[in-house]
Amino acid sequence: MSSSKDFLDFVLDQLSGLPDIDYRAMMGEFIIYYRGKIVGGIYDNRLLIKPTESVLKIMPNAKMEIPYPKGKPMIMITDVENQELLEQLFNAAYKDLEK
Repeated sequence: MSSSKDFLDFVLDQLSGLPDIDYRAMMGEFIIYYRGKIVGGIYDNRLLIKPTESVLKIMPNAKMEIPYPKGKPMIMITDVENQELLEQLFNAAYKDLEK
C-alpha cells in the first residue's frame, strides 16, 4: 500500500514550525529530511522515525515497526496530532544524527 499525499501534507503541516523540512517521494512512500538528514518517513500512511538514542529516551516504550520488507525497525508515531512532541522528536533525532 502506498502512502497518501494528504497524510504527507498533514505531517508536513505539523512540522511547519521547524526549519528546513523536506521530503522525497520514493516508491509510493515519502522520506522526510530535517536539515538535510533523513530523520524518518511515511510508510503505508504511518509516520516512522529513526530510533536514535535521544528519541528512545523521550519515548522509551515506543512501538517499533518495519517500514518495508527487510527494512530496519523504526519508531511508529501514533500521536501525529501532537505538534510539540513531533518537533521535540525531530530535534532530538537530528542532534543524534549530526554527531
